[in-house]
Amino acid sequence: MVDDSIVRGTTSKNLVKLVKDFGAKEVHVAVSSPPVKFPDFYGIDTPDQKDLIGSVKTEKEIKKYIGADSLTYLTLDRLLKAIDLPKVNLTTTCFTGKYPINIGNENLQKIKYK
Repeated sequence: MVDDSIVRGTTSKNLVKLVKDFGAKEVHVAVSSPPVKFPDFYGIDTPDQKDLIGSVKTEKEIKKYIGADSLTYLTLDRLLKAIDLPKVNLTTTCFTGKYPINIGNENLQKIKYK
């Protein structure tokens, strides 16, 4: 199964269950982005950082949570290579936590895996 991103994990969890309920013996999940770890304050409605599964769980814990047999994320470098656009033209904030302006984000990167 391929997904563009995993934000909270609930949709992926439901989809993996659905695929298995329809008879799949294994479900391997490939995500075409890096883990979403930081909120995006520029027009996309994302939850608080504590609600972003990539911010509070390891990839192994996410795989277990969604019920997948394997989980693979695309790295940021490979994502940038795949879309062939200059990084300067993109916002990668939700992956890196690097905001283009100071938004008082000192506390965002302090969240640790449970």
